[in-house]
Amino acid sequence: MSDRPLRFQRLPRFALDSGEALSDVVQAYHLDGELNAERDNLVVVFHALTGSADAAEGWWSEVVGPGRAIDTGQYAVLCTNLLGSCYGTTYAGDEPGRPRPRITPRDQARLIHALVEELGVRSVALAVGGSLGGMVAMEWAASFPTLTRATVVLAAPAAHTAAAIGWNHLQRAAILQGGPGRGLELARMIAMMTYRTGAEFEQRFGRLRGEDGFEVASYLAHQGEKLVRRFTERSYLTLMDAMDAHDVGRGRGGTEPALRRVGGRLIGVGIPGDLLYTDVDVRAWVKLAGAEYRAIQSIHGHDAFLIELEQVSELLTDALSSATVATPLHT
Repeated sequence: MSDRPLRFQRLPRFALDSGEALSDVVQAYHLDGELNAERDNLVVVFHALTGSADAAEGWWSEVVGPGRAIDTGQYAVLCTNLLGSCYGTTYAGDEPGRPRPRITPRDQARLIHALVEELGVRSVALAVGGSLGGMVAMEWAASFPTLTRATVVLAAPAAHTAAAIGWNHLQRAAILQGGPGRGLELARMIAMMTYRTGAEFEQRFGRLRGEDGFEVASYLAHQGEKLVRRFTERSYLTLMDAMDAHDVGRGRGGTEPALRRVGGRLIGVGIPGDLLYTDVDVRAWVKLAGAEYRAIQSIHGHDAFLIELEQVSELLTDALSSATVATPLHT
């Protein structure tokens, strides 16, 4: 994760779907590349649960950048820090001990839209995200159905599933019962068991032992320790709540009418073997939406959208090929 300077958008007030209103909202973002004269070459990237606004030089640097699939020589690439995260986006009262607002992916999409409007963009070439970022991408498409010419949703369901809600419940319990630091460490270890697959663990670790016991246990402990050094419990809890609240059909008559009205090309990407959001979950909403289904083949499971970057790049190159003209394409 780089430490290059962020840009900021400031809003005095932002109303949430819950009826609450946040004040003094500061939205942190990176804008890589240049907007063209027509302001129709914008790509919007949404990060996952513990990601940041730095896709181009951070977590997706092999996908975004000069000569990459999302070429910053051709496109202006916007990536914000999602509302509720701890990497630059803030609001009044966002501090330990204060009640956490009920933020949803729909809220996160609407806040980013406010920035896109401020930038003077009326047609977006591509919107893309994975996992939580995929939920935000889906909400983006449903909330602004004629704005974006191609939307790619990686490894995300139309509504948070019972199993995923259950996994989040276990992580909350770990945070609340484990105490400061240790609780978040335990939560991350639980999460890692859903982000990867048994086959990968068997291939990488098997029954190998180190000085501290089984290698797989050491790996999980290391992942937990790393997250504690870079993230906050408050943001983790807020964003897990947002994921549980995700339901693109809420208030729209269901998933089918919510997504059938999307004017641009809509692509749902599943990962066979994903334990968190199965390819069956993805195929289900793709069928209802009349969208396109694509797959990433990987032993890594859910995290494949962050690992199988050649496959991801091919998908996005294809999506952008249909988004060269600033007129929404209909599926």
